[in-house]
Amino acid sequence: MRDVLTALAQRLEAGLEAIVTQVLETRGSTPQKAGALMLVDADGGQVGTLGGGCVENEVKQRAIRRLGQEGAELHTFVLDHDYAWADGLICGGKMVILAEALRGPVAFAYVRSLMALDRAGDGFTEAVVLDPSRRGGSRLGARYAFDPAGAFVAGWPATGVAPDRVVAEVRPIATRPKVAVRQGLALLPTLPRVRLVIVGAGHVGQAVAALARECDFDVWVVDDRALYANSDRFPRAQKIVVGPIEEVLPALEVTPHTFALVVTRGHGHDQEALFHLAATRAAYVGLIGSRRKIRLILEGLRELGVAEPHLARVTAPIGFDIGSQTVPEIAVSVVAQLIARRNLGAEAVPTVGAAASRAPAPGPP
Repeated sequence: MRDVLTALAQRLEAGLEAIVTQVLETRGSTPQKAGALMLVDADGGQVGTLGGGCVENEVKQRAIRRLGQEGAELHTFVLDHDYAWADGLICGGKMVILAEALRGPVAFAYVRSLMALDRAGDGFTEAVVLDPSRRGGSRLGARYAFDPAGAFVAGWPATGVAPDRVVAEVRPIATRPKVAVRQGLALLPTLPRVRLVIVGAGHVGQAVAALARECDFDVWVVDDRALYANSDRFPRAQKIVVGPIEEVLPALEVTPHTFALVVTRGHGHDQEALFHLAATRAAYVGLIGSRRKIRLILEGLRELGVAEPHLARVTAPIGFDIGSQTVPEIAVSVVAQLIARRNLGAEAVPTVGAAASRAPAPGPP
């Protein structure tokens, strides 16, 4: 979404029309889910995707014809033989997609509001009118943006207060709302951005960082070796902190939207990192390694006085059991678990207390 919003703002600021297409509702199996956003220009170029294939191409062609027109248009596709045979998408799903050409200072102001909410990283909800007959006068495609608490922030094309019927359907982000269609309104929540702090810049940390960035985590890297923790090895990390673990971690900003991953080069460093992270507000604290290593580190932390509730919430061993053998495979198993924790909540990922019967992902001994 971030890339699409940036490109959209640039076009609007330059006084150009911007054709926005967005998936607002899906049923069954589809290549993209509700919320997927694509920006189309007059020459057929695009930023973002609706899932590719013939549906995306047809939406693009229809959208281009909306240049110069007012209002929005709704497209419904059933992914059956007629639409998807050539692309292998015969999955019986349904996609409802909105297309509209945005223009002018009001649209620009609305997009900038969305960008500000996205940069804040605390999550937000966009409500889009699907059925005007049920929304008290709001037109098809009318958009309303709400902050994490559910307070109205901005609207398009109207800039005033959101209708009461719209406000009543929005849920605070703290409740982990899901994409939904209610009372003729598509509700598209964006959950808080997650900062992934990787303690350890070795081969596993590097592989996890690269894949995690592709999966839209904000990556920070911590290590005491500048030879490993640098922009050449972590070109897409938002922040790289070099220094002794016992000095860096206590000073590091850790919020409830922080995930911390301990993948250092040795037992001593792992224990030191976990000592400083286990009691923080981080939503996820994970430790790589064998059962024996994990047991020894946890015993050592108990001797150092770390409270049992803090240790019990540590996820160890990390990663889903996919039979990982290589570093890239380990990264896949770990990032899959991070995604599950981010998207599905704590119940989707067992902690050290619940993982006794689970095979560990391979890691340093």
